Formats: sequence, C-alpha cells, structure tokens
Amino acid sequence: MNSKKNKNMIIDKPYRSIHILLGFLLLSLFSFDVYAQPDGAGLFKANCATCHTIGNGKMVGPDLKNVHQRRPEEWLKKWIKNSQAVIKSGDAYAVDLFKQYNNTVMPNQDLKDDELTAVLAYIKAESSKAPAVSATAAQPAAGGQEQSSDSTMVILIICAIVLYVLYQVLKRVKNTLAKVVREKEGLPEPILRSNWQSIVFWIKHHKKAFAVILLVLFSWGMYEGWVAMWNVGVTTGYQPAQPIAFSHKIHAGDNAINCQYCHSGAAKGKTAGIPTANVCMNCHKAIKSGTITGTTEISKIYKALDYDPETGVYGKNSKPIVWTRVHNLPDFAYFNHSQHVKVGGIDCAACHGKMDTMTVANQASPLTMGWCIDCHRRTPVKMEGNGYYKEWHQKFIQKQGKDFKPTVANIGGTECARCHY
Repeated sequence: MNSKKNKNMIIDKPYRSIHILLGFLLLSLFSFDVYAQPDGAGLFKANCATCHTIGNGKMVGPDLKNVHQRRPEEWLKKWIKNSQAVIKSGDAYAVDLFKQYNNTVMPNQDLKDDELTAVLAYIKAESSKAPAVSATAAQPAAGGQEQSSDSTMVILIICAIVLYVLYQVLKRVKNTLAKVVREKEGLPEPILRSNWQSIVFWIKHHKKAFAVILLVLFSWGMYEGWVAMWNVGVTTGYQPAQPIAFSHKIHAGDNAINCQYCHSGAAKGKTAGIPTANVCMNCHKAIKSGTITGTTEISKIYKALDYDPETGVYGKNSKPIVWTRVHNLPDFAYFNHSQHVKVGGIDCAACHGKMDTMTVANQASPLTMGWCIDCHRRTPVKMEGNGYYKEWHQKFIQKQGKDFKPTVANIGGTECARCHY
C-alpha cells in the first residue's frame, strides 16, 4: 500500500515538467495562428492591392479611399463576396460602377465576415490619413504584416512568462502539499529523477497525450513546410537596385510618357524589352539635368554611350547598361506581351501595378500560375470589333447570345498547353 502511494507521490527534481510548458507553448503557437484576429493590411495586400489603391488614384479598379462613405458596410461586403450577384439584383450603383469600368468583372473574394470587417476597417483607417499619399503608401500591407508579426511575438513571450510563473507556483504548492502528506503518513523521501528520466517517465504514463503532441507538431511542421515550398520562387515586392536610378514616377507619372514608348516590344512581340540607351537619348540630348538627381544619373547614360554632351559627339568606347530584371517568369511558362497588350487590350498596371507611382520599380503581383489562371477566369475577352476574335465572336453570339461575356477561360485560357510547352 505504501509503495503504491509512494509511486503516486513521486516528486522529481526542479524543472521536471518543463516539457509540459513547451507543449503549451507549441499549442499556443499553433492555436494563435488559427484564432488570431484577421490582419486587415495583409488581407488587403493579398486580395485587393493588385487592382486597387487607397488614395493613390484609379488602378484596374476604383480608388478605395473613403469607400465606407459611398456605400454601407453590408453592401460593400456583398459586393466583395459576389459583385455579379449585386449587379444582377438591379442595384443602380453597382450597374453604373460595372459600366464605368468597361464591364470588367471583379473576382469573388472568398473571405469570412470577420476578415471582410478587418479589410474595411483597414481601408477606413488608411483613408483617414493625410490626403497626399506617397508612392510607398500604396503598398501598406507589408508594414502591417511586419507590425502584426512583431505584436504576435510579444504576445507569445508574455504568455510564456505567465505560464512559466504559473508552473513554478503550482510546483511549489504541489511539493508543499506532498511534504505535508508524507510527514503525516510517515512516508519515505521521494525518488529523485534527472530531467531526462522525468521526460521518459511522463511519456510512459501519458502515451495518449504524447501521441497528441506528436500529431500536433507533425501537422504544424507539414503546414509550415507546405507554405515554405509553395512560396519558393514567389518574389512579390522584389525591388533590386539598378545601375541608374531611373524613376518610373517621373517618366510615366509626372511626364506621362506612354509605357510603349520605351518598351516598344510590348505590343509587337513576346517580350516588352528593355529600352536601349539610344531611346533615352531621344530626350536626354536636350534634357541634361534630372528633376531629382541633377546630372548625376543622366551622366551615366552619356558614359555608357561614350557621349560628350558638350560637343554632341559619340565615341567608340560605348558599353551596355546592365539592368537588373525585376519581373521574371520560369522558362517552362510561356507568356506573350502582344497577345495581352495588343489583342487583349490589358492595361500594363493589371500585371505590373501602378508603375507611374514607383520611384524604384518593384514586382507588384505574385505572377504565380494560380494568379494567372484566376485572371483568365475573371477577365472578359474584348471580342466586339476585334478582328483577331471575329470567328470566336460569331460562335458565342450563336450559342450564348449577344449578352454573353466570354472570359479568357472560355476560349481555352486555362488549358495547360497554352502556357506550358
């Protein structure tokens, strides 16, 4: 009898149950991600920033600054979830908005109600800021995610400290009560075990709990590994330094130079092309000082061409300017700029973002296969009056009627062989 009691009342060395604390922390890490409040900034970047800005002008879709003042929150949530349903209901505002943006279908967003609330709250908070929004403010989600990540770490550290203090208090209470019981019943001193022996002992007597912990750790590891592998090669936000500080904001924004003036290949062939220094010289023979950098950056063009701005004479020692590529698809993915720009009439900003607001060019879209397919599923093909799609247009009119708006997916835009060869 005494041996049984003694076995049940064994007290190990200090920190015997530290593994229990670690188990709580791991469960906290796992459950925090599941039950954390939605990150409005992160959700906006992932689902909205490709087509919308907040206070930085129209993009593919309307500027969302003060959108909460235009329509009620419940209306906005319905629109975000299924814009076409709102349009088909005959809502005058929705119909007018759809026509205003050339009947471009907004993709349905599979977001929960609390996530929609977080996104709208974020838009409202950003809208209340200073009217003059900088170029970097058009991409606020990155900072929001970083801030959210920092706050998450602080919360976890606080939880760990509280759990550790609670563990120490409960351990002292247990030891004190056990000592009183031993003295009262005349039991011998407990068997002391090392930390490792305590862990083995606990596992042997808590096999089910240990199996659950292993399952949780395995599931968490698989999830984190999947996320890490899924994002291999995804370089959203990539913003390399360039040999010349060229500002798209000044050229395409302030000076309103058309994208195809420099990237002439966009409407003519597969690649948009990097403009040669000779294209730069069309303007910079006369414009010898820049808006921000003065002569510093323009002189680099002259040096590359071995050009003397004083005499207007070219030398024989020209060297190419080695630009760093920002947007780069894998070799197994086929993409043709002219098919999208010339035939499809797709605006450059749909893929490249608001380049006219970027001082340094960066990759605004993920350019993943899922992102491309989603675009093909929601983008209507502009067939009417387009000779390239004349036969297709007639077939759709005969089968579906004049009001049918075929998307790229309807003409085979999601077939594997269209992009992979």
